[in-house]
Amino acid sequence: MRVIEIAGGKGPASSLTLAERPVPQVGPGEILIRVRACGVNRPDIVQREGRYPPPPGASDILGLEVAGEVEAIGEGVTRWTKGDRVCALLGGGGYAEYAVVDADIALPIPAGLDFEQAAALPETAFTVFTNVFEGGALKAGETLLVHGATSGIGVMAIQMAKAAGARVIATSRTKAKADAARTLGADISLDASSQDLSAEIKAAGGADVVLDMVGAAYADLNLKALNNFGRWVIIASLTGTKAELDLQRIMLKRLVITGSTLRSRPNAEKARLAGEIEKTVWPWVESGRIVPQIHARFPLAEAGRAHEALEGGDHIGKIVLIP
Repeated sequence: MRVIEIAGGKGPASSLTLAERPVPQVGPGEILIRVRACGVNRPDIVQREGRYPPPPGASDILGLEVAGEVEAIGEGVTRWTKGDRVCALLGGGGYAEYAVVDADIALPIPAGLDFEQAAALPETAFTVFTNVFEGGALKAGETLLVHGATSGIGVMAIQMAKAAGARVIATSRTKAKADAARTLGADISLDASSQDLSAEIKAAGGADVVLDMVGAAYADLNLKALNNFGRWVIIASLTGTKAELDLQRIMLKRLVITGSTLRSRPNAEKARLAGEIEKTVWPWVESGRIVPQIHARFPLAEAGRAHEALEGGDHIGKIVLIP
């Protein structure tokens, strides 16, 4: 099968090269997916740079989410049959024509979606569900503050929060992105390049949950933005991992600060999440309340260009590869 490898083990986008490898063998409890589309995510870039090695047992090939058809079925698998249309969260291996995954982590492609749209779902849906709804305990009637609102995660967070009956304040880096976030459903959409975010968020009534992909630069902003009993959920740190916090403000507001990663979780935990997502989120997708947003599509051989597009930061929604 054709795969994408990182020449030299790490490097710039240009180090991504097309190669040949054997089709992976399916084991007990696993399925082999013929990949029709693969999502491109920021952790792929960090791994390409040599700063995010795959967890033990995972493929060294990039790619954390795919959509396609079941090609082969391992011993003990009863849910799936050959030809079923599925999407799946992976520990690695998505930038390829075939990928193996634990059968319990795969999900049926929601009715009405094509493979490209389906490939944009797993990483974002799993991330938002576990962080916003479990870690952040967002409830109907509360307000979610989303930074990086037009990223793949941001777009999904806006739509999932609105589907759950919450209010959304979105922040983005340009007016065009702020306009796009508003179109996607954000109740208030702020342009970080021209507006006083702290003042605008305060005027809007503050937030009960913050989904933060920015990191250190927004630490003080988040503490000021949160209402009493607010939850600050950290899933990335694009501006750094070290910040000075006012501990008294945390105590007085009775705030909770939490964070998580997804890739290194055991398969049993990912399977639990898959079940919850299928039950809660998939009906929102099938009813049209959540619509995957595809910004660009690239052939598998042009994975380097896909990474450059993601690094450029102009995307609204997801970038996908087509084997």
